[in-house]
Amino acid sequence: MVLLIGRSLQWEVRGWENWEAATQMGRGLIYTFWHREIFAACWFWRKRGIVVMTSRNFDGEYIARIIQKHGYGAARGSSTHGASQALTEMIDCLRNGRDTAFTIDGPRGPRYVAKRGSVMLSKATGAAILCFHVALRKAYVFRGTWDQTQFPLPLSRAAVFIAPPIVVAPQATEEEQAAALAQVQSALDELRRRGEEWVRSTEI
Repeated sequence: MVLLIGRSLQWEVRGWENWEAATQMGRGLIYTFWHREIFAACWFWRKRGIVVMTSRNFDGEYIARIIQKHGYGAARGSSTHGASQALTEMIDCLRNGRDTAFTIDGPRGPRYVAKRGSVMLSKATGAAILCFHVALRKAYVFRGTWDQTQFPLPLSRAAVFIAPPIVVAPQATEEEQAAALAQVQSALDELRRRGEEWVRSTEI
């Protein structure tokens, strides 16, 4: 289903130079985005070998199967179960040249509240946190889910907004890590604001 619909989407990209700047650092990427965007994001970033943290519950198993079909790896863990093991796996991936990704408010929310995973991973590896947001002109929204999951509708216009990279120093103090997390939150909030503005503009 993701394959069939993904091929029909009409994409725009805002901020691709930020992706290029992050890759030029040469330390790997930590793709960071909101949980509700996982289906559209799965299509856009497919076939790059990115390793995504997925939870060990039923939803995580379902998502893991989908993303693996599109060229992703899955590190099984979450903020509540197996986080340490999954983070260790993702650190190893980055050190061996594989990028990683977090649905940063998952697996249970609250929606649009960034957790520490990407900051911890950047501190451990020097990899760049790359915040992005996917906006969809037409989507089915699963209202009964905590994250209001969006599934793109066929032929929808879609836009990806990418923020400048964020890097956490290996010697970062707790205060500095908290500041980096606030920066991640702010970047994602701003990208979402821009995405909502883009959706409104395409409706005219």
